[in-house]
Amino acid sequence: MVWGRGIFVRAAVLVLLPLATLHAQPPGDAIFAANCAGCHGADGRGGEHAPNIATAPEVQHLLDRELAAIVRYGISGAGMPAFSTLKPQEVADVVSYLRVLQGKGDIVKLPGDPNQGQVLFFGKAQCFDCHMVNGKGGFIGSDLSFYGADAKADQIRAIILNPDKNLPADKKATTVVTLTGQKITGMLKVKDNFSLSIQTPDGAFHYLPNSELAQVDFGSRSLMPAGSTLSGKEVDDLVSYLLRTADENSRHSSTHSAQSDDDDN
Repeated sequence: MVWGRGIFVRAAVLVLLPLATLHAQPPGDAIFAANCAGCHGADGRGGEHAPNIATAPEVQHLLDRELAAIVRYGISGAGMPAFSTLKPQEVADVVSYLRVLQGKGDIVKLPGDPNQGQVLFFGKAQCFDCHMVNGKGGFIGSDLSFYGADAKADQIRAIILNPDKNLPADKKATTVVTLTGQKITGMLKVKDNFSLSIQTPDGAFHYLPNSELAQVDFGSRSLMPAGSTLSGKEVDDLVSYLLRTADENSRHSSTHSAQSDDDDN
C-alpha cells in the first residue's frame, strides 16, 4: 500500500466529520492487524511498503468518510488496494481504530452525565437559543451536532466557561459602525470587496455596503455568554452531551454511508 501524499488527499472526496471514539478498545484492531498492519505497521507509523498514517498531519486531517472511501475503494495507481470485501461496519471499525492510533480516541469516559447535559442544553443553559443539535435549536450559532467529534473535553469546557478568550475569531461576532453612527453586532455571513452581511441575534440580516461603513471590527467579541451561572457539574454534563451526541451521529452517518455505497453497487 503506497499512498502518495497528493494523490491520497485528492482521492478522498467524500465528507463526514471525524469520530469521537468513546471506547478504550475499538473492535477494529484485529481487522487493522489483518489487512493494514502488514504495510503500514502495527502502530500505523509506516513500513517498507506504505507510509505513516498515524502521525502524518495530512492523514490525520482527513475526515472519517474520506478514510472509509480509501479503505473501500483504494487509490488507483498509488499502490493502495481496495478492501471491498470488508463489511460497512468493519470499515467503520478500522477507521475508528486508526483514530486511536492517531491519538484521537483516548476519551475513556465522559466527564459528566450526558442526559442531564441535554436537559441543560435545551433548558437552563439556553444553548439552543443560538445553537442547533440534530435539527433542533437556533441557527445564528454553529450547528453542534458533530462539534464534539473534533474537540476534547477540556477545549469544550474552556469555551463554555470563557468564550471571549477561547473561541476562535471566526466564531465571534463582528461589530460595524455606519457613517450615520448606527452600531450593529452580529455574526458575519458574507463578505466581499464591496459589502458584507451580518446576522444579528434576532435573526435579521443586515446588508451593508462598504461605502456606508465607518468602522468594522471582525471577531470583536463572543455573542455566547460565559458559563459562570453553571456549576462545575453542569458544565461537565454539557460537555458530555456534546461528546456523546457527536459520537452517536458520526457512527450512524459512517455506517449509513457505507451501507448506501453497498446499495448503489
